[in-house]
Amino acid sequence: MEFDATFLSDAPTRSLREARVTLAANHPVYWKSKRVLDVVIGLCALPFVFFVALALLVLNPFFNRGSLLFSQTRVGRDLKPFTAYKFRTMTDAKGAQRAVNDPVEAHRITPLGRLLRKVRFDELPQFFNILIGDMSFIGPRPDIAEHVAVFIDAIPEYRARHQIRPGLAGLAQVQLGYATGIDQTRMKARADLTYIRQASLWLDLKIVWLTLVVIVRAKGQ
Repeated sequence: MEFDATFLSDAPTRSLREARVTLAANHPVYWKSKRVLDVVIGLCALPFVFFVALALLVLNPFFNRGSLLFSQTRVGRDLKPFTAYKFRTMTDAKGAQRAVNDPVEAHRITPLGRLLRKVRFDELPQFFNILIGDMSFIGPRPDIAEHVAVFIDAIPEYRARHQIRPGLAGLAQVQLGYATGIDQTRMKARADLTYIRQASLWLDLKIVWLTLVVIVRAKGQ
């Protein structure tokens, strides 16, 4: 089903304008070089992404039957929707029964999918989103369109986090982990605006390090 973005035009703009003022105060060289670094990192990551994809093509028939990839509409820079790709970690939703008290349908996650999520390898196909310009290596995590439709009216700071490209990793993820509900998403939005105000190469390197720590500890969501 095609994503209906009409609700985006009615969202408040005050916090977005305020955040753009703080963004302009950052050194312009950083923001101009960020895209170049994204492309370089994306190209360097491609061999590893292909290696994991080949391994999953061999393992999936035994431990995770179904397609290799999962696609989903996410909302990116300037509230523009795009298709994000992940390695599939759940069983097919068709015919699946929803478990009681399981809003995220964790019962559908396969054993191999659970391992991919812990080490965050399910996110690797998003390097292609980085290469084509939908995403950046570091930035606010892109939410699914249905969540954006709810949060953009409920949280004043939420729209402003969409003024830069969303990221594969970000400050909110390493500080707060997976966010659910209005209160946690409000905290996530504030962390994202902190990144926008303070963004620098040093902060990006710190986020990369903290992300690696999460992966090594196998606590990825």
